[in-house]
Amino acid sequence: MDMQKYVPEWIRTLTPYQPGKPVEELEREYGIQDAIKIASNENPIGPSPRAVAAITAALPHLHRYPDGDAFYLKRRLAEKLGIERSRIIIGNGSNELIEMIVRAFLRVGEAVVIGEHAFAIYRLVTQAAGGRTITVPHKGFKFDLEAMSRAITPDTRIVFLDNPNNPTGTIYTRDEWEQFLRTVPPEVMIVVDEAYFEFVEDPAYPDSFAYHTGDRLLVTLRTFSKIGGLAGVRVGYGISSPEVIDILNRIRQPFNVNALAQVGALAALDDEEHIRRTRENNRQGMAYLRREFDRLGLAYAPSWANFLLVHLGPGMYERLLREGVIVRPMEGYGFPGYARVSVGTPAENERCIAALEKLLRERKS
Repeated sequence: MDMQKYVPEWIRTLTPYQPGKPVEELEREYGIQDAIKIASNENPIGPSPRAVAAITAALPHLHRYPDGDAFYLKRRLAEKLGIERSRIIIGNGSNELIEMIVRAFLRVGEAVVIGEHAFAIYRLVTQAAGGRTITVPHKGFKFDLEAMSRAITPDTRIVFLDNPNNPTGTIYTRDEWEQFLRTVPPEVMIVVDEAYFEFVEDPAYPDSFAYHTGDRLLVTLRTFSKIGGLAGVRVGYGISSPEVIDILNRIRQPFNVNALAQVGALAALDDEEHIRRTRENNRQGMAYLRREFDRLGLAYAPSWANFLLVHLGPGMYERLLREGVIVRPMEGYGFPGYARVSVGTPAENERCIAALEKLLRERKS
């Protein structure tokens, strides 16, 4: 059947998003029984124990539809953030919210500005909506906000930023951000994806939530996948003006966030001990990986997230798979020879370094 007759060209030419290889798939392919996955920036210490307990308690009620408004989760988020519930929307992960924003605010043929090495979903969702992507080169491993503001055209509707950026882990500073806000036209929507903001310890980091002054189109996106360890149930949230949230709710699917995700996220939100343990594991793991990469002579980007973009050289991804170690190859993000290595548990980090050291030694011999 010839799909050209039925499907728009911008859909037919899409390249599907490729997630990280699952452990089960690697073990099937290579006959390995003890593989580790440090590829997808997941929480290595697992989900919030409070979330697990809440999800377990909710299991007998799965015959009921979830709360379509996510009332209790939004109420608790509003309390913690000090804002009205009308400024919050809950999504099936941040990805759903990104898609909703593009569907609601971008017309066919209009433009979205992104960074060259930004999160791949921004480009995919824009193309799927028939939009045009303006890609601005990074400055080293970082967004060039000045160049991004200059790239805005009269038909640009949205600028996507992820801070910290995935896959580099880099951040832009408060000074850069504030200058950017001064130069971007107020009718252009700025979407700041802060999936990793809980890991940042740099005092120059700008929390975009603090800039919701009501005089421009600004959306902040956050997730429970990383710090809360809830990647498997898919739940994130967006913050904006009541007017923007109202528009997004008009296209939001009924029951878009399942009941287990809602109760799990609500419990994880106040699991301070799990958040503390996650941050501490990340702090120690990042220090260990940086130290070991330095010792092995491997260059990496300066990251404030829960992963490092490291230059391993050609062929190393496949060789690591044979050692039972899954990292994320970055050719698709424009970084040939690089891999994204997520912080794991101490044992997983050590396993990764031991495998790398072995393979680098073999490559030299």
